[in-house]
Formats: sequence, structure tokens, C-alpha cells
Amino acid sequence: MENLLCHLISPSELGDAEACPFLLTLGYTPSACYSELIKNMVLSLVTELKGNLLNGLNIQERVALHYYCPFARILLIVSASNYTKSRTSSNRVHAISVLCTPLLTLPEVAPLLEALLTHRDWGVQEALNAQFLAAVNEALLQKKIDLSDSAVLCLWLHHLPSLENTVLHLFERLISIQGHSLGDMECIIKNSLLLRVAHHPSVFRIVDEIFRNALLETNGSSKVLTIIQVFTQCFVQAHQEHNSQHKLPLKTYFLHNHPLLVMALLKHPLDLPTTLWFQHLKGITETLKVAVQDTDSRSHRSLFEHWFLLIHFGIWVDIAAELLLTSKTETSDALLWLLAFYYNPYENPQMSQTLVEARVASDRLVMLSCSPTLSVSKLLVAVATDSTETSTHHPSTNRIIQHLLVIYLLFFSRGHTIAKAFIAHMTQTVETAYEVSNMLARTANRLSILGLKYQRQIKLANELLQEIQSA
Repeated sequence: MENLLCHLISPSELGDAEACPFLLTLGYTPSACYSELIKNMVLSLVTELKGNLLNGLNIQERVALHYYCPFARILLIVSASNYTKSRTSSNRVHAISVLCTPLLTLPEVAPLLEALLTHRDWGVQEALNAQFLAAVNEALLQKKIDLSDSAVLCLWLHHLPSLENTVLHLFERLISIQGHSLGDMECIIKNSLLLRVAHHPSVFRIVDEIFRNALLETNGSSKVLTIIQVFTQCFVQAHQEHNSQHKLPLKTYFLHNHPLLVMALLKHPLDLPTTLWFQHLKGITETLKVAVQDTDSRSHRSLFEHWFLLIHFGIWVDIAAELLLTSKTETSDALLWLLAFYYNPYENPQMSQTLVEARVASDRLVMLSCSPTLSVSKLLVAVATDSTETSTHHPSTNRIIQHLLVIYLLFFSRGHTIAKAFIAHMTQTVETAYEVSNMLARTANRLSILGLKYQRQIKLANELLQEIQSA
């Protein structure tokens, strides 16, 4: 059928010598006839799909359609057949969608695509052809067509495989990025279709479920964690920039979580004075503890949901790691618990051990900041809870210590002096190099958002990233 239609929309069956005088008599030029007639025919079908009666084209348009544009002749046949005077039938909508499949990249057909996708069908089965829906999604991904937000959302609601393909397409592009540039990630996400989920909580939750599965299948990959966090930042920004009287509050996008916890995590650090960050983090920790320790929700599923929510807003965890070393307060247990939960959400004897070991390491790092001299070996001893090195710790403890070490190297002047040498020692395995690179990239991105006073730390973080990538 596609080949047939492509043949039919080729130049007129009449020769140019015969067609031109004929069209000029009707008031058309050959160059304008094709486009204008298709636009009129598309308008006729769009009017029908919107529930209005088709009054028909004028006589001149019908004659020109018949003799000059066989494709439009097919549209005319479609518009005249099986017409119902009330609501357009599902079979008819299906027939129109089949017809549009090989033609959907034509600019003149765009209004018809919009009308088909946003058409309300009250039947039990999907009216639109599955191949049509898949083809529209593919054309959108390849940027061959552009549709309104409402049409794209309707496409995904009509055809979930299209939404899944859109998410996978974005994932593939983000994972293929060379290096760990969160700026590049943001650009790709902001130019993608997926940010349109900011207009529809249900579609967002479907996308979030795909993210959840990706996280489980990759065993908590740091790259997937970073993708989720950057996407969430872009999503929140898109939601805030969306001007609509029907816009729903952000908390409605996270219905399965504690409302107070959602609202606390949604608060952007820039919306609070830095002097209130500690109290805000303490409130997040207390709310999270209550949610986690609730006797009715201690299943692994519930724990995972709370942890998964925290993952979205990892910027607060990064700030907790920074304050744990740089804050003057002595009541830092809340910050330590938040870090431990982030890296090991299941309360068990191992989490208790992680808290003890991470506390020892953080206290020693703070004490080391007062030392007159610093070396790689001194720093290694400081982060070991006994005479052994950090590699003997549980993986979650190691990741907390790695996080604290990155903060120490960036935020303490003595750390600056040995940063490159220590990072070289720290990233001797591919896995550790990947983890540390993601931490450095996240930290540089967070500091660039928070302001100019962190330029020195941002510069050092980018230099360390280059060192790792060139090793």
C-alpha cells in the first residue's frame, strides 16, 4: 500500500501541457495546487474527526482534486465512505490512520496527525492502527515531524511501546556520551520528547517505572543513578516553566511516597539560605526515618520506594556529604544516616556497621584538615577503621568513604595539594574510576548551579575528571 500511495502522489496523470491551462482556468498555479488541495482535504478530514459534519469541497476543488492530485482523490474517497453523521466510527478512524502511515512526514498532513492522535474514541479497542502509532513515534524521534505536547502525550497513552522506545532512545544517547559531562546530559534531555511528561502525572509515573526497572536490571549502576537525577532536575524545571491554569502540583507526580518527604526533597537548595541547609536535611532524615520505620511499610518494596525517591533528588545527599565534613555542628548523625541509607537502604546489622565505620572515617578526615602536612599515605590511613585499607570494607561503606574523600579533596586546601596523586591511587580499577568520575561530575554540576563562590572547586573537579579519563 505504501508503494501504491507513493506512486499516486507523484505528478499528475495528465501531462504538464494539458494540466497547466486547465488548472489556471480554475484559478490555481501548478506549484500551489498540490499543497493547497491536500491542505483542504486534510482540513475536511480534521473537521470530521472533530465531530463536525463534512459539508464537502467546492466544485473547483473537487474537479482539481480529480484531475491533478490522485492522492487527494484517495482522501476524497476516504472522506465520503462509511461516514456517520454523529461520532466518527472506530473503523473509520483506523482506516484514516492506515492511509496516513506512509504520508505522515508530509508537512500538509501534520494537522491530520494531531486530529487522529487527540481524537476521542469511546470503543473498547484501540482505533488507531499500531503501525501508524509506531511510525509517528519513530518520525518524532528522528525529528522528521513536530507535534504539540497534547498530541505526543496522546500518542504515548494510545501506544505504550512508543513511550518505552522513547525512553530507551534517550537512555542509549545518554549512556553513549563520552566522559561524564552532566552539561551534555542536560542538553540531550532538554531537547528530547520525554520532558513533555511534565504535563501529565500518569505518563511521568510510567516513565519512572521504566527508570526503576533500569536501575534494578543494572544493579544500581552509578550511570543510571546519575541519569535519573539529571532527568529529575530537568523535569522539575520544565514543570515550573510550564504555564497552565490546569497545571498540577509536583507532589501529584509522586503519589506513592510520604507527602512531607516529597515536598522536602522537591525544595531546591537555591530556595533556602545555606545556613538552613543542615536543618532542612535533618528534617528530610527524620521524615524518611519515620516512613522507613513504619511497621506497616517495612517490606522491601516500601523501602525501595523511599530509596528510589531519594535517588531522584541526590543533590541533597551530596550536600549532606559536604556538610558532614565542612559544617561546624556536632549533631551530624542525621547527615551520616542519610548517606548510609542512600548507599545501603535496608536496615540490617551491616547498615549499623556502615554507620560506625563511616563515622570513624569522617571524624578522622575532619581532624586531618588541621594537620600541618598531608600525604597520600596519611589520607589512606585516615579512612581505614583499622590497619587495613578501605577495600576491606563492605561495598556500601567503601562508596560512602569514596564520597567523603571526593568532598575532602575538593573543599579542603590541603586536599588540593595531593588531589591528583590521590585520585590516581584511588581509581586504579575500572569500577572505582567510574564511580569516582560520576561523583566528581555530579559535584561539579551541583556547584555550578549553586554559584560563583565554588569556581575553585569546579575547576579542580574538572581537572580530576580529565586525569581519570586520560589515564
